[in-house]
Amino acid sequence: MAYLDEIKATVKARNPHDREFLQAVDEVLDSLEIVVEKDPSLLGSGIFERIVEPERQIIFRVPWVDDKGKVQVNRGYRVQFNSAIGPYKGGLRFHPSVNLSIIKFLGFEQVFKNALTTLPMGGGKGGSDFDPKGKSDQEIMRFCQSFMSELYRHIGADCDVPAGDIGVGAREVGYLFGQYKRLRNTFSGTLTGKGLTWGGSLIRKEATGYGLCYFTEAMLNDHQKSMAGKKVVISGSGNVAIYAAEKAAQLGALVIAMSDSKGYVYDPCGIDLDLIKEIKEVKRERIKVYADMKKDVTYVDCCKDIWTIPCDIALPCATQNELDEAGAKALLSHGVIAVAEGANMPCTPEAIAAFQNAKILYAPGKASNAGGVACSGLEMSQNSMRYSWSSEEVDAKLKTIMESIYQNVAQTADAYGHTDNFVVGANIAGFLKVAQAMKEQGIV
Repeated sequence: MAYLDEIKATVKARNPHDREFLQAVDEVLDSLEIVVEKDPSLLGSGIFERIVEPERQIIFRVPWVDDKGKVQVNRGYRVQFNSAIGPYKGGLRFHPSVNLSIIKFLGFEQVFKNALTTLPMGGGKGGSDFDPKGKSDQEIMRFCQSFMSELYRHIGADCDVPAGDIGVGAREVGYLFGQYKRLRNTFSGTLTGKGLTWGGSLIRKEATGYGLCYFTEAMLNDHQKSMAGKKVVISGSGNVAIYAAEKAAQLGALVIAMSDSKGYVYDPCGIDLDLIKEIKEVKRERIKVYADMKKDVTYVDCCKDIWTIPCDIALPCATQNELDEAGAKALLSHGVIAVAEGANMPCTPEAIAAFQNAKILYAPGKASNAGGVACSGLEMSQNSMRYSWSSEEVDAKLKTIMESIYQNVAQTADAYGHTDNFVVGANIAGFLKVAQAMKEQGIV
């Protein structure tokens, strides 16, 4: 459609080097052509022009002192993308790969993901090119305090509520929150992923992985299948991957492979999750150690090759664009029946096309990995009430949210003539909710 093509061209001209952001925008706008055809009134209020432009982009210097007394300088980001349906909500990522393009793509995706959760949250994202790996606790604390010394001006419980992401776990959230509280002299629900003794929610650490499996199971059930008895390959070994593996096993699946940024392990008898947790959560070591400690386990020094392992279900839970066309073809050649994204945009456009052309079940991350931010929304609710739900209550609410996301996505795809195209369903369902709020609030 010429109108949306013009918007794409404008976005590309304004962001010529932001590859990940442009990829995300193209994918969403391609899905929305049929929405414009059905409701041309959307064109008159500039919804599309506004929804692809962040409301605010903040870039700042983060100076800190390492253990040798040397001053280090990193770059910090916060992109507040859209607040039409609630305060900006999205994680902070600390990783050397972080740049403005990645933060904008993540913030843009967060807008639609948060809309799908049914909770009142807008979309945002932030982070830094700081690498926590190999740093002492004191170095990480000094960095987090410096980072928050700038970020605190731009966030708040009713304005922007960051959370964790890659490189930002409970330790980092604690240091960030402590500095925020010190600077603002207020105790509020401004960050989520907090410790359980000071405002955090039960199940938050597990939520993205659990939610991914709840969504996948709902998708399979709707097609007279289930996870029970299926072989599952999961990329990554952070929170998302670990707790996706845990929930998959609880649902009767056999998880046979996991990875980190260096390589993957294949355990045909099923991954020993307690050992993975010890290696990754306690010792913070490479996944290769798993193969050193267990018999009949294969370690391969190339994480991308994990997709060559025959499986029924693939759950990419590591990072963006990790599963390319070659990986997709390898999975399809071995009879994979479902792929659901646990990471943000882990499948390349070519991989997605391969899955859709093969008519397998494919779930995009903005729907299938929404469990983390959904639980963050539940944490915000508990903070507002000064109240805590039990783990069973939170888990039940999470399961209900993920099942409702699946139903919304599936029904929307069907209503627009694209049955089982969950990319189209997720993009349209999320967009329609945000667009309606933007129309009603005027040109802002």
